[in-house]
Amino acid sequence: MTIRIRCHDGGIAVLTVDHPPVNALPARGWLDLASAIRRAGADEATRVLVLRAEGRGFNAGVDIKELAADPGHQKLLEVNRGCYEAFRSVYDCPVPVIAAVHGFCLGGGIGLVGNADVLLASEDATFGLPEVDRGALGAATHLLRLVPQHCARAMFYTGRTATARDLERFGSVWEVVAPERLGTAAMELAAEIAAKDPLVVRKAKESLNGIDPVDVHRSYRFEQGFTFELNLSGAAARARGRFGREQG
Repeated sequence: MTIRIRCHDGGIAVLTVDHPPVNALPARGWLDLASAIRRAGADEATRVLVLRAEGRGFNAGVDIKELAADPGHQKLLEVNRGCYEAFRSVYDCPVPVIAAVHGFCLGGGIGLVGNADVLLASEDATFGLPEVDRGALGAATHLLRLVPQHCARAMFYTGRTATARDLERFGSVWEVVAPERLGTAAMELAAEIAAKDPLVVRKAKESLNGIDPVDVHRSYRFEQGFTFELNLSGAAARARGRFGREQG
């Protein structure tokens, strides 16, 4: 797995994730991503952080094959901690985080973009939580920050996805652009924010988090408890087995 942070003029940091073939991250990868985001945010020179990915899609969530290969629950514990830390690092980043999404954004990807400050998407972007089909629960907290409640429930139960245009209509995507313009659009928006007084923007981020009606950390942690319950019951292993056969 490769995580690159490139610092541009004006205090714009661009963090790029590249983990072929589909950016489905292993347990260690989620923790490494959290650490990288925290490092970028802790740098006083950083005014805005752009989160993006290489490859076929932005993020395909957790590496299910890694979980299936573990006869116990150690990897589950590690990946749950990793996701929690990665999502938290985005939300708690002291500067605004712009998520630039292309292709698929699934599972854990929803946790990242749902906690971002601003979301840009290419016309080919789709968003969804296939967790029920994988025998897991989680990131409904973050999906509910992107789509209306009843839409989120239907998506969660069915595993269906929403398009970038859907999210633009709901008001959660700032702009939908052609795929070849995504990087440029993200940098333009980042430059507009970075031009503001950095202390004021950092305090603005802190104040917005302080008035958030939902404690995203506590809410997501509550969801994770049901994932542990499903694993102990054996239901999660059965679902992962079906997924593996379908993929194999």
